[in-house]
Amino acid sequence: MLVTVQGIFGVLGFKGMILNGWTDEHTARFQKDMFKVKHSLNETGLFTDDALADLLDKHPKDQLDVCARDDHPVFEFKFRTGDVRDVDGKTLIQAAKNGSIWMNLRQAMNIHPEYMTVLNQMYGELSQLTGQKPFNARGGILISSPTAKVPFHFDATETILWHVRGHKRMYLYPETEEFLPDVEYEALMFNQTEDYLPYNKQMDEAATCFDLRDGEMMTWPLNAPHRVENMSYCVSVTTEYSTRESSLKNAAMYANAVLRQRYGMEPDWRSASFPEKLLKAGLGKVLRKVGVLDDIQVQDWVSFTVDETAPDFIRDITPFRRGF
Repeated sequence: MLVTVQGIFGVLGFKGMILNGWTDEHTARFQKDMFKVKHSLNETGLFTDDALADLLDKHPKDQLDVCARDDHPVFEFKFRTGDVRDVDGKTLIQAAKNGSIWMNLRQAMNIHPEYMTVLNQMYGELSQLTGQKPFNARGGILISSPTAKVPFHFDATETILWHVRGHKRMYLYPETEEFLPDVEYEALMFNQTEDYLPYNKQMDEAATCFDLRDGEMMTWPLNAPHRVENMSYCVSVTTEYSTRESSLKNAAMYANAVLRQRYGMEPDWRSASFPEKLLKAGLGKVLRKVGVLDDIQVQDWVSFTVDETAPDFIRDITPFRRGF
């Protein structure tokens, strides 16, 4: 049976529904399985090149990541960071369309009122369709070149990819020790390795592949490792939100990280009983508040800027630690 719900917000004259074709089957599979659903974000007028260029001009620079590929033998397609504080939005859009950069406007869907209106509608509909309580969602906007590839990684919160424009190919892998080792998950809890995971092409034999085109939303189970390849210039919205399950796991994994890093223990998330996970989650919340692992966080180094006269719009600069 098709589930319907009326959109309750409007933006730039858009008063339709964001989610299209959601069914009872999707509700049953939500947060448990991987699937695609159509959406109407591309009809809001907020994701054209001109609208995005204007957004780039006003978006806080400390909330803007502009990256290029840094081919690495183990962390394939790892990113390097750029400094674009003096680059205008139109040039950045041209660099994404014709060069080889990847941009993430972090929190753009929350910071800017017109985008926040759309985010509220997206998750208002999702809440009604799934019968779940309102989500405290955060949303960024991804703008990326035809050659962009997102490295093999995982997300520590529930994440949804709302693909708006272009052709993107997504590979999702099992959430097992083979693909997502506990030690890698723990490292993310104190940002030691960011969220990159070791990758080799043989892993693709276990992957499920999805092609995303204009107006398709992709959702998958919590922590499922994945990587992404662009087939064209792409614009997407990525949203995340915390649940009781993700909050419990992240707190417990922080405690496990402390036990491993400070005391040489070898904790295991998957074999632990539920009472043990609850106990460690409580411990992890206390340890995180104290900041036990803060002293081993890594620095983000900036090594290029965007220059329309340079090959692929990328001009190398003397590396410095990011302070913006």
